[in-house]
Amino acid sequence: MIQLVVGGARSGKSSFAEKQFSDEEDVVYIATSRVEDEEMQDRVDHHKRSRPAGWRTFEGNYDLHEAVGEEEKYLLDCLTVLTSNIMFDMTYESERTVPIDSRLQKEVEDRIFKEVASLIHAVEKRGYDLIIVTNEVGYSLVPEHHVGRVFRDIQGRLNQRVAEKADQVYLVSCGIPVRIK
Repeated sequence: MIQLVVGGARSGKSSFAEKQFSDEEDVVYIATSRVEDEEMQDRVDHHKRSRPAGWRTFEGNYDLHEAVGEEEKYLLDCLTVLTSNIMFDMTYESERTVPIDSRLQKEVEDRIFKEVASLIHAVEKRGYDLIIVTNEVGYSLVPEHHVGRVFRDIQGRLNQRVAEKADQVYLVSCGIPVRIK
């Protein structure tokens, strides 16, 4: 079973996803964040405290399929951070010199989707379960800066592509999950 859990910032989406596996021991938490400052370290520490200590953690943004082992449950948190990290890796130089053109946007989107699709394939091949957490980025203001608009557009399209592959999709708002697929 592949599930996508989508919601805004602090909507309760990660808590909802974690609760789905809370009684399970054979869970791999796929963490996509990079700790580059104290605030991010606090966020990572908070997430670690909120999940069972017995869960295995796989940290990374690339080769996500390598997280798949003997465990039967996988939780990727989150696709939005994965997107921003890979987008940064691929566009860092162009961001500072020229706008990110549509060709490069497509390359970034396809690279990220390839990572997620390889994870989905590895999980499905073994008959395991995967929950992917992501942010809904289209409900707010249009970002003022080019890179923000590019990120929003890439993330929105990725969410659509992953939702298409998912068996179930939940929208979480105010801590309340609503199944939309």
